[in-house]
Amino acid sequence: MIETIDRTALKALLDGRAPVRLAEALPPRYHAEAHLPGAVNLPHDQVAQLAPTLLPDMAAEIVVYCASATCRNSDIAAQHLQRLGYGRVRVYRGGKQDWIDAGLPVETGAAQAA
Repeated sequence: MIETIDRTALKALLDGRAPVRLAEALPPRYHAEAHLPGAVNLPHDQVAQLAPTLLPDMAAEIVVYCASATCRNSDIAAQHLQRLGYGRVRVYRGGKQDWIDAGLPVETGAAQAA
C-alpha cells in the first residue's frame, strides 16, 4: 500500500529543506500551467520511461501528486515507481488544487530538469 502525506506535512518537509523530490503525475500541458515548486513532470503513463532519468536515486524520498483528491494519476504513478524498485514513495492526495487553495506558491513553465 502506498503511504500518503498531507499538505501540512509536505510543506514542513519542503520548508525544512528535506531532500525530497516532487513529481507531478499529469500530462505536460498541466505541469506547464502550474506545478509545485521544483516538481518534475512524470506523467502516470510514462513512469517506466522517464523515472530513471528524472528520479535517478531510487533511495530518495519521492512525493507524487496530481490535480486533486479525486485524481488517481498520482496513485498509478506511485505504484509504478514502487514496482520499479523505488522504496520511499508517498502520495500527496490533495494534489495541486489543495496546494493552490491554501495559497501556497506554484511555478509555471516547461518541465523541470532532474
